[in-house]
Amino acid sequence: MQTKKITAEYIRGFIEGVGTFTFTTSSRGFNKKVKIPTFQLRMNIRDKRLIELIKGHLGLKNRVYMYHYPGTDGAKRGPQAMLIVREIGNLKNIIIPFFYDKLVGYKAAQFNKWLERIGKDSEVPEGFKILYRLHKSGWFSKK
Repeated sequence: MQTKKITAEYIRGFIEGVGTFTFTTSSRGFNKKVKIPTFQLRMNIRDKRLIELIKGHLGLKNRVYMYHYPGTDGAKRGPQAMLIVREIGNLKNIIIPFFYDKLVGYKAAQFNKWLERIGKDSEVPEGFKILYRLHKSGWFSKK
């Protein structure tokens, strides 16, 4: 793939289609599940370079993972490349400000519900609640 300069608007439009604002679940201690706020971009392995360009534009150091999960439903899935961002600093300083009030359509609604759920879901660790409080205070609007 030829190295091209991509723009913030391109990335936001691209994420409207294939990005996800979600939660990953992990266990902490005995019988304690927690939900970690997560930004995720997953595509076929052929688009790994595009994911790396987006990662570079955003200034993220996260690794682009490659995996192949064929599923159990008989569908033929190809190998995937995936960028996962769940570190509180990257969410607070890069991901949320980059997308805050800049998405349209369903992805904007998903993003806002994600922020609300960070603050209201009891399984989200207390340290991540700062993201919700900053959102409610209007801090991200000033970025």
